[in-house]
Amino acid sequence: MQTQTHPLIAPTLGTARNITSFHYGPGGGQKIYIQSSLHADELPGMLVSWALRRKLAALEEAGRIRGEVVVVPVANPIGLNQHFLGHLTGRFETNTAQNFNRNFYELAALIEPVIESRLTENVDANRSAIRAAMHEALNAQKPETEIESQRLALQKLSYDADAVLDLHCDWEAAMHLYTNPDLWPEVEPLARYLDAKASLLALNSVGNPFDEIHSFCWSDLRGRFGERFPIPNGSISVTIELRGQREVSYDYAEHDAQAIVEYLTTRGVIDGTAAPLPLLEFAATPLAGAEPLVAPISGVLVYRCEVGTWVDAGQEIADIVDPLTDRVVTVSNTVAGVLYARHLTRFATAGLEFARIAGATAFRSGSLLSN
Repeated sequence: MQTQTHPLIAPTLGTARNITSFHYGPGGGQKIYIQSSLHADELPGMLVSWALRRKLAALEEAGRIRGEVVVVPVANPIGLNQHFLGHLTGRFETNTAQNFNRNFYELAALIEPVIESRLTENVDANRSAIRAAMHEALNAQKPETEIESQRLALQKLSYDADAVLDLHCDWEAAMHLYTNPDLWPEVEPLARYLDAKASLLALNSVGNPFDEIHSFCWSDLRGRFGERFPIPNGSISVTIELRGQREVSYDYAEHDAQAIVEYLTTRGVIDGTAAPLPLLEFAATPLAGAEPLVAPISGVLVYRCEVGTWVDAGQEIADIVDPLTDRVVTVSNTVAGVLYARHLTRFATAGLEFARIAGATAFRSGSLLSN
């Protein structure tokens, strides 16, 4: 195992932060990149990374890693330093209000000026040419702020990975994941090992989140040049939502780390025989089919359904109780699907998005992610 340190731009006099990456395996084969807690207040991924690193160390010692596995347990040291009255607030950068998981460099746009002339009839050569162009483009970037340097450091570590796993969590949620529909056949085994209750597919959910900037580049290039040049899915990228913020336990971390090991075994990155694939309880659905439920009034939020359960259309999901007027408003869904996430708060402001249902039919467009 090798440890690398990647300095960030110091935001003020007397301060400095770094990204730390751990590299397992001899290299020369597939490269896998795994990071956790890009939203710094989403802590289950840090514990999963800790458990996974212990497993990878043992596998490396046994000579069973074929390629390179890179783990970044703390992907957002900036956010980890954002505390307000005892609360960690690591989703948005306090100086700019930017979401830490948005606005990454759009790789397809960066390499557009040079890539067409480098493509050939050889798919493997095209993969190498595209990655070389990405490398050149990222090296040419000149970040001016700490958050820009953090984004660039993470992309330099991950742009050439064959698979990218970005470990997040939601407020309160069942295990679920997001990925590109072009990649679903290769991601489905991971969903099965993780026991994902929802698998949400989107080509471009808008905003350049970390996982999408890896996969969308290849899909975009294939859309432009695929009729003339063979272009592969050069990066299998997935956002894994490790249940809810409070679901931090050794049992969960062990389960999720082992699921990742099994997935890497199916990919041939880890030598051995993977465990039999479990059944997938619920089919993958389009992210554009996810229904957000919004509170029509303010009041105490009382849930009537648990995350990870199937709800039929018209089911009563939650009540909003106004203790001043005795008014109770019940909010129901309009699409059938899995209630995969809900807000941690139990007090609703009018207009609060408090839950999401994974529906099977796309009906939304534009920005598909929460802020």
